[in-house]
Amino acid sequence: MHEEPILRIDHLNKTFGDGCAHCQQSETYEMKINYCPYCSTTYACQDISLELYSGEILGIVGESGSGKSTMMQCLYFDMDVTSGGAYIKDTEVEEENLFELSSQKKRYVRNYKYGMVYQNPVHGLKMNFSSVGNIAEKLIAAGNRNVSEMEAISKRLLESVHIPPYRMKQEPRNFSGGMQQRVQIAKALSNNPPVLFLDEVTTGLDLSVQANVLDLIKNIQRELGISMIVVSHDLAVIRMLADRTVVMLDGKVIEEGLTDQILEDPQHAYTQQLVYSLL
Repeated sequence: MHEEPILRIDHLNKTFGDGCAHCQQSETYEMKINYCPYCSTTYACQDISLELYSGEILGIVGESGSGKSTMMQCLYFDMDVTSGGAYIKDTEVEEENLFELSSQKKRYVRNYKYGMVYQNPVHGLKMNFSSVGNIAEKLIAAGNRNVSEMEAISKRLLESVHIPPYRMKQEPRNFSGGMQQRVQIAKALSNNPPVLFLDEVTTGLDLSVQANVLDLIKNIQRELGISMIVVSHDLAVIRMLADRTVVMLDGKVIEEGLTDQILEDPQHAYTQQLVYSLL
């Protein structure tokens, strides 16, 4: 029996601009990459379809501007899509297009089904709240009102991402980049989401700190069996984490397959270039 995906994305499109007669006839007119020089419309995501299965890590790799972070922001409802669908395995919203849900139902999906770790911790954390307070904020959004229970959950999660007890009441603005990312991961895990999004989580971190964060992600995935979508421009990160990999270029998926297969036998010229630059 074929396994049902936990999250399915169908023909996702995200366009910045209204388009014009030139770029809307793209069969006959070649756009400059994914940008129309006539009307300045950018086609950030073009007809993206993906499936994420239970307990797997799906890697999305591509250079800056390939549309991978835009796709993540659309999935997490930080941005409206232009067209397309997303479907999650959940009795509350079974077979409903997530992009077309009411704002109340979108909040439900964000609070119970999704966790998000942003490239820049400023987008995922309130820098002037304590670390415990940041996690409590997510728990309150999901309806928890028991203060001592929220404090216990927050401390347990911060411990699991190696934040020392004496720093748990401190504000993330006083932390290093690596520690801020670990607090974000703890916050994202607070409601046991079945799906976790990680957007360029190691960018800008020292190599040793990167390795610690990647180890932490791998251990969390092993212990909790969460499904993850990991976005990176760094194939080394994808190689360490991902079971399957999708390669994006100019807003399109150009290659996908098992990570080992893509690393050992890349088909597309761009993927070959990425792989050989890693060797």
